[in-house]
Amino acid sequence: MTIHRTRTARTRIPLRLAAACALALAACGTAAAPAAPALTSWPHLRSAIRPDAALEARVREIVAHMTLAQKVGQMTQAEIKTVTPDDVRTYYLGSVLNGGGSWPGNDKHAHAADWLKLADAYYDASMATDMATKVPMIWGTDAVHGHNNVYGATMFPHNIGLGATRDADLARAIGAATGKAVRATGIAWAFGPTVAVVRDDRWGRTYESYSEDPQLVKRLAGPYVKGLQDAFKSDVNVIASVKHFMADGGTEFGVNTGVAKVSERDMINIHAQGYYAGIEAGAQTVMASFNSWNDVAAGRDHGKVHGSRYMLTEILKDKMGFDGFVVTDWNGIGEVPGCRNDSCVQAINAGVDMVMAPTDWKAFIANTIQDVEAGRIPQARIDDAVSRIVRVKLRAGVFGKRPSQSAWAGKDDALLAKDLGRRAVRESLVLLKNEGPALPLAPSKRILVVGKAADSMANQTGGWALTWQGTANTNADFPQADTILAGLKAAGVDVTYSADAADVDPTQFDTVIAVIGEAPYAEGDGDIAPSGTLRHSSRYPEDLAVLQKVHGKGKPVVTVFLSGRPLWVNDLLNLSDTFIAAWLPGTEGKGVSDLLVADKGAKPYEFTGKLSFSWPKGVCQTPLNVGDAGYAPLFAYGYGLKRGERSHLGTLDATYPAGGCSSADTYTVYGQADRASFPLRIVSGTQAVPLGADLNAGTSLPGIAVAIAQIKTQQDAKLVTWTGPATFEAHGPRPLVLPAALAGKAALRFDTLVDRAPAGKVTIAMACGGTPCGTALDATRLFTRLAGKGRQSVAIPLACFRAHGADRARVDTPFRVTSDGPFAAAFGNVDVTSAADAVACEDLQ
Repeated sequence: MTIHRTRTARTRIPLRLAAACALALAACGTAAAPAAPALTSWPHLRSAIRPDAALEARVREIVAHMTLAQKVGQMTQAEIKTVTPDDVRTYYLGSVLNGGGSWPGNDKHAHAADWLKLADAYYDASMATDMATKVPMIWGTDAVHGHNNVYGATMFPHNIGLGATRDADLARAIGAATGKAVRATGIAWAFGPTVAVVRDDRWGRTYESYSEDPQLVKRLAGPYVKGLQDAFKSDVNVIASVKHFMADGGTEFGVNTGVAKVSERDMINIHAQGYYAGIEAGAQTVMASFNSWNDVAAGRDHGKVHGSRYMLTEILKDKMGFDGFVVTDWNGIGEVPGCRNDSCVQAINAGVDMVMAPTDWKAFIANTIQDVEAGRIPQARIDDAVSRIVRVKLRAGVFGKRPSQSAWAGKDDALLAKDLGRRAVRESLVLLKNEGPALPLAPSKRILVVGKAADSMANQTGGWALTWQGTANTNADFPQADTILAGLKAAGVDVTYSADAADVDPTQFDTVIAVIGEAPYAEGDGDIAPSGTLRHSSRYPEDLAVLQKVHGKGKPVVTVFLSGRPLWVNDLLNLSDTFIAAWLPGTEGKGVSDLLVADKGAKPYEFTGKLSFSWPKGVCQTPLNVGDAGYAPLFAYGYGLKRGERSHLGTLDATYPAGGCSSADTYTVYGQADRASFPLRIVSGTQAVPLGADLNAGTSLPGIAVAIAQIKTQQDAKLVTWTGPATFEAHGPRPLVLPAALAGKAALRFDTLVDRAPAGKVTIAMACGGTPCGTALDATRLFTRLAGKGRQSVAIPLACFRAHGADRARVDTPFRVTSDGPFAAAFGNVDVTSAADAVACEDLQ
């Protein structure tokens, strides 16, 4: 059944009306905005920032006096961990960025003044070059829900929560508050907003999208950009970047960096809507997307966006009239076939203007200069790119103005917008089930709070919170924040907290509030594999367990569910009297308690949030989007109860296919889609140390050291350096259980990049219960052959391990690499698959 909202003495909205609400901006049964008429061609947009003849003359003058090295330097963006102020001066760098989990001096707790000091240093260096006209560098940052990289800053609900508010004025206010916070740290460029229209909720960036409805994305994108930029009327505005162009939310299976198989008509009417609003609002930069576009309807494969002239130049710049500049994503040019992170003629010629080359920027500059001199990149293309960059810098008012000269520069108070954040949380909560006590609860009630997320800022803020994945954070890292538990205590109720509901008796309380949900993640780590399911309890069984402990004790259970996307939670709904989708609310937990507990003498707050994504009825119900043929969700797009509305769900079907949603022939051991089943660790002698969730942390033991690395995508691998006998392995708490599809010919596959050939013997083995299963395979010749050959994918038949005594039924360590001497290689993306290009067993003797 499809659940639509009901009210006492009000008729149920029939399912057949769901299609009529397909593109509505309000819930079914209320006044709904009509769907926008479909476009048949790309529109030419009118930006709020109009061309200026005097400014254009200034652009031409500046560019005309630049050397080739200066121009290519302006097209280059380096990461702050790898670039000094003197590098900015020497190489004429146009921009720097801080990646997720990167801070001045690598200090996670750096204050606004610390960020500002570094920003001034970079700026001063750009003003000390030998250029005829000194062009200031600009610093870019992923401020995607507030200034989320900075200690002490207010973090707003992620975009999925803002989509549930449907409040354009709120979006503009949050954009303005974010711009002010960013400028307080001396930074002039925010990589936001994300305007993806997500079509498959398995994507790990779903929470960065406002909605599956392109019209709602369009409605919120423009005001947010206006809040950030405001046509640069004051020095608290920053440059906006609508991202990721285009169809990042439309890939098959929701795979990050995957392929969007959509027609041009759907690209125009679905995935481009946020860009129309953002560019018309004046957005000055567009970030290219990792994905590819295959227009299967027309039989045209446009390939990777970073290398597509049709997308970046013909559509974006020529047809849509965008006159700002295009920046790549992190090492995005390396995604283009035939290119590397430090070299890509195709991307520059396609229309990329600035290249985010975090660590390889020096090589990129040298290679690009050579490509221009050799005629592989036309000089006119370089001049166009640099003109666009200079134009944006002039418009943004960064010429002649040191970062520390802005009104709020260096002030920690400018990082705070707690009242606004609290309001955003209140408006974003969606009441899905209302069959328990009337909300808000009276302050006199005795409340038992359970669930791991109740007192966890990491769960509350999600990904892109101080660190890239949002992992390796504690509550102490958020000094200005309130957890949901803290909010409940501040509301004056009698609260007892037990994270796992152990050793407490629910019958001694009036109400149980369970706060559960997803752990933090970002793209890659947050992707659900195509063979996976939307069942929350499969990944977080502890949440089901805690509800089972408190359900059926004669006391109502109010569940607050934190997540970055809609998930199948029928089992959790059956154990809850009230169920609230709270998304990823950010730092202001009191916004949740405002709707749960009454404030004496004050008018109660209303539940106003409406689903901006459809809620699945089945664990394999993907994709699921309003307007699709056969649309049959559990909760429809636009659904959301008011305080006085009661639902009548009954007992929902809680069965699911234990084997997953497909007969996929790949089982992840360790990778961005699953880092938890077989987490990595290093072993030296009798010591074993897990590598942990902090992707930035280096770990070492005698004979071995590990650092973060990249083979295919950002931070997808570990660089392991051996100096003596030691082991690097993926070890899990239970044996490897492969799906039936892999019962036949299967192989252990992993990606590697060998930096230094082995100086001793290197083996690959599987282990059972911590000890080797049979004899290890000698891989010395294999790694020696791969040294210096760039990234490689290696597949070793499982039959090789079985022939040497491995018992697959007992394997809890499916990947173990041991070296007895110096050796260095990056490893990532380990899985078991039916690979056809496996190495021969006799080569591993």
